[in-house]
Formats: sequence, structure tokens, C-alpha cells
Amino acid sequence: MGYKPDYTRDDVTPKSLWLNRRQIFAGAAGLATASMMRPALAQELTPNTLEEITNYNNFYEFGTGKEDPAKYADALTIDPWSIEVGGLVDNPGTYSLADLTDGMTIEERIYRFRCVEAWSMVIPWNGFELNQLLEKVGVQSGAKYVAFETAYRPEEMPGVRFPVVEWPYVEGLRLDEAMHPLTIMATGIYGEPMPKQNGAPIRLVVPWKYGFKSIKSIVKINLVEEQPPTTWEKANAREYGFYSNVNPTVDHPRWSQATERVIGAGIFAQRQETLMFNGYDEVASLYEGMDLSKFF
Repeated sequence: MGYKPDYTRDDVTPKSLWLNRRQIFAGAAGLATASMMRPALAQELTPNTLEEITNYNNFYEFGTGKEDPAKYADALTIDPWSIEVGGLVDNPGTYSLADLTDGMTIEERIYRFRCVEAWSMVIPWNGFELNQLLEKVGVQSGAKYVAFETAYRPEEMPGVRFPVVEWPYVEGLRLDEAMHPLTIMATGIYGEPMPKQNGAPIRLVVPWKYGFKSIKSIVKINLVEEQPPTTWEKANAREYGFYSNVNPTVDHPRWSQATERVIGAGIFAQRQETLMFNGYDEVASLYEGMDLSKFF
């Protein structure tokens, strides 16, 4: 399922950067590491270092500073971990991570990961397509959206003691977005288990959308008929729409999104042009006929 690679990981990433690339996260025994999928981007991508990826994060449950997640996320308990799956599915229930991923393969994929503040990283995620999980639980005909919820643990997450947003963090996708092979459930980075500050043990990655759509540390997934609420849309719908596609022609009310700053490129590096859908042109057909300045 998904795209076949037309080059190897060594064409993109120096071997010295790959860390135990066949290792996968604990508790998902039996999964195999498959080949990397090449993203459909116009320019060659050079992945950020593991240090950059794990020390510059948005994970407000651990604080609003970019360095806060790396400082405080170690308190998060990730073993055991379970995900409650419900709503319009044939097989609802609370699944352990191992049960939920049984029989799936984990692929090494390199994606450009964008955040709302117009900065970007290129991250080699390990994960599996979300559509595999949805097919496993059985999507019923009435389902039109997929809703997600992050863990909410005040005793482990110091950031939730402050009303930065409404907790717990929630997100959602239209069903066809969720079923697209570019949408993955990520379980690691650079062949290593997912660091806690990056959303351990399992998170969503939707590479053509702004980073806040890729919800971390997921504990609930529901298939629903109506468009679900999302955290940032609830906080400020004028600035953060449900779709949140990377779109250089639609500015955030407080800044332009036409260019982006690449983390790790150096303080004197020029900003580069932001690509529509982050360069993943194959998702454009999902939005044919939609006014993307209205449905942003």
C-alpha cells in the first residue's frame, strides 16, 4: 500500500545520521522496517539532525517554549499505552499499542514538517499509514471525519496547569484526508523510538498541513459524521481553520506565510518560498472545487 520508493535512504541521508534504523518502538513486536517513501517535493531534502528535531518543539502540554518539551517531557509515562477507538467503527474498544499495530509494517519516510510560525524541519519519520489502522477497526458508512485526542495528565504535563488552550488537545481530519497514504501514524524518528518531546509513543503526521494538525501522544480516535472540534479552531477560528493546509497565498492575520525559515540552515540563511500543500501536489485533488481562502 502507498508509494514505491525510486531511490534509497542513502541518497538523501548520510549513513552516519541513521541510528539503529531497524530498531522500532518498544511494545510493537513483530513489526518490520520497510523502505522509505520519497516525498513529492520540488527540491532535494536534507533531513535535520536528531538534535535539532528533538530540541525545538511545540508541545504545549509541557510548556510554550520551544525547549520546554525536551526539558519536561521525560515525566510522561508511555509504557503501557493504549488508544480508545470508537464512534462509527465495526470494532470499537481500547487497544494496546501492540494490538493496534499487529501485522503492520513500519516505513522510514522523510517529510518536510511545517509549523504555523513559518518554520520548517525535514524529519525522517518511522510510521505506518493511518488507513491501515482505520481498515483494521472497520470504518462504517456514516463516518465522514476522524477525531483525535491527546493524553491529558496534569501530574505529568506541567503545561496543562495553564489555560494556554482548552485541554485536552483535540484534532480532526476529513475521512479522505485520513485515508490518504501520505497520512501516517508515526512511532519514531531516524529509526529510533519516538522521543517523548516529539509525541511518544504514537502521533499523527500530515505533511501537507501546518504542524499543529499533527496531534501528539494520541489516546483516543473516533470516527464521526460531523466535523469535529479542533483545539486551535476553538481558540481562534479567525486565525486557525479546520483544514490548515500549507497555503502561501493565505496569510495568517498576524504574519505572512509566503516564506519559511528552515531550522538548522543558519542565522544568515535566506527564507525560502513556501510551497502549496508543502510541495505534496498529490493531495491537491482532495480539495478540487473548494475555496481554499474560505476553507483554510
